[in-house]
Amino acid sequence: MIPLLFLVLFAEGAVALLLMVKIGPLRELAMRGVEQVKTGKGPATVKTLACTLSVILMSSVAAIVRIQNRGHKIGNVSPMDQVLWRTHLLEASLIGYTLFLAFVIDRLHHYLQKLITLRKSANTSREEVEKLQMENRSLREKEEKSASEMKKLQQDMAKLSEDMKKLKSESEDHQRKASDAEAHVNALQKQSEELLLEYDRLLEDNQILQSQLHYKG
Repeated sequence: MIPLLFLVLFAEGAVALLLMVKIGPLRELAMRGVEQVKTGKGPATVKTLACTLSVILMSSVAAIVRIQNRGHKIGNVSPMDQVLWRTHLLEASLIGYTLFLAFVIDRLHHYLQKLITLRKSANTSREEVEKLQMENRSLREKEEKSASEMKKLQQDMAKLSEDMKKLKSESEDHQRKASDAEAHVNALQKQSEELLLEYDRLLEDNQILQSQLHYKG
C-alpha cells in the first residue's frame, strides 16, 4: 500500500508541477489528461477512490490514536506498536498528501481553464478592438475625403455664384443696351414718319404749284 501511495504521490506531484510551470507542450498534455479523468466515468472513479482513501485515512488515524492511548495506559510503547504507529502515520501522511495534491490539481486545472478562456476572450476582444480601430480609421479617411470634396464643391459653388452674378450683370447691361436701342429705333421710326409726312406735304405743295403754273400758262 505504501509503495503505491508513494507512486501516486509522485505522479500527482509531477502533474501539479507541469500545471504550474509551462514546459513546452507538457502542460497541454497534463491538461488533456486531467480533462479525460474529469469526463465520462472518470469523476465517479475519482470520487470512489477519494472515499476509499478517506476511509483508510480515518482508519489509520484511529489506529494511531488507539496505539497512543494504549501506550499512555501501559506507560510504555512496545516495539511492535512503535512500528505500527510509524506505519499508520506514514500511511496517513501519504494519503493526506495524496488527497491534498488531488485537490490542488483539480483547482489548478479549473483556474487554468478559466485563464485559457479569459485569454481567448481577451484575444477576441483585442481583435474586435483592432477591427473597430480599422473601421474608425477608414471612417476618418472617408470623412476627410468627404470634407475635401465638400470644400471643393463649396469652392465650385462660390465660383458658379460669381459667374452667375457676372452673367446677371452682363444680362442687365444687354437688357439696358437693348432698351436703349429700342428707344433709339422708336425715335428713328417717329422721325421717319415725320419725314414721310413732310415729304407727302411737299409733294402736295409741288403738285399744287405745278397745277397753278399749268393753269397760268
